[in-house]
Amino acid sequence: MKHFAALLFLAPFVWGQTNLLPAREVLALEERGAQLMESVSLLVPELARAAAPLQENAKQARLNLIVAPGGMHAGLVHTYLVNARAFALLSDAVPKPYPFPDEGTRQVTEYRQLLSKLEAHFTALLQQRETALRSPDRDNLKRYAEANTRLAPATAGRVVFLGDSITDAWRLNEYFPAQDYVNRGISGQVTGEMLGRMKADVLDLKPAAVVILAGTNDLARGVPLATIQNNLTLIGDLLSFHKVKAIYSSVLPISDYHVAVNPTYARSPQRPPEQIRAMNQWLESFCKNRGFTYLNYTPALSDAQGMLKSELAEDGLHPNAMGYRLMAPLVAEAIQKTFAPARPAKR
Repeated sequence: MKHFAALLFLAPFVWGQTNLLPAREVLALEERGAQLMESVSLLVPELARAAAPLQENAKQARLNLIVAPGGMHAGLVHTYLVNARAFALLSDAVPKPYPFPDEGTRQVTEYRQLLSKLEAHFTALLQQRETALRSPDRDNLKRYAEANTRLAPATAGRVVFLGDSITDAWRLNEYFPAQDYVNRGISGQVTGEMLGRMKADVLDLKPAAVVILAGTNDLARGVPLATIQNNLTLIGDLLSFHKVKAIYSSVLPISDYHVAVNPTYARSPQRPPEQIRAMNQWLESFCKNRGFTYLNYTPALSDAQGMLKSELAEDGLHPNAMGYRLMAPLVAEAIQKTFAPARPAKR
């Protein structure tokens, strides 16, 4: 145990481009770190008493990270590391039994390596956040820039699908063969970013209608409902000005049914069902007032508890093939309704 804390920083791991770890691996490392703290503390009774608050703080940081959006919250990773580092320093200061067991030495070595890996991940995470903040392409217009230049001339029935990962993953050509339907979903996007893509990825493509499925990522990031509604209103204003028909989809329900598979699949803490309901009530009213089509997916995708049916998603958020099969006829019906000629007013 001698010079334990110093060794943490004298022999850092070199991880190159793999420094940024997936959320599942970060959680696994933090869980293993907590186990090692406990094991080493059992070998050093004085450490167990002195380090108890540090262990509890690290545990709470990990539990909060489990439900953080994407499991990649830099602040929570930092909180865990601060307490994990403090544990290492404290362990170097308290008296240890002599001779120290071989198993304890192995655990100390594993703990050192684990912290080095988390340190490298944290540094990479900060670099990623800084790069994103300074990006000259905040809205990711480059994603479809080339595809837009290669797109065939628009037909009278062209429909652009604008959205986030739920749209991005939808293979429209498989569900709507021979239709001029253009997918312009980008995983992870919020409504403000979609608003920034309206000219390049929607209006310049000359669609007759646009299907908008947005808002779930805004909720997960804590964007106020009023801000989401403002962005969606501005999207509608642009479509109306350019005489493009608008179809607004309801925010899809979520569930926590798959949390046993992966703790990050706890969706309701970031996307509270009551906020989803509030957004959908606003969307329905907004569409009615503006003469837009409201596409309500909720009844078909929800169970008796109002959650996304377990069999329709593997992670409680993104529809699987069965989910898209239920959604396809609903969007087809909404498009048909939108394109139908207006009925003459009764005299």
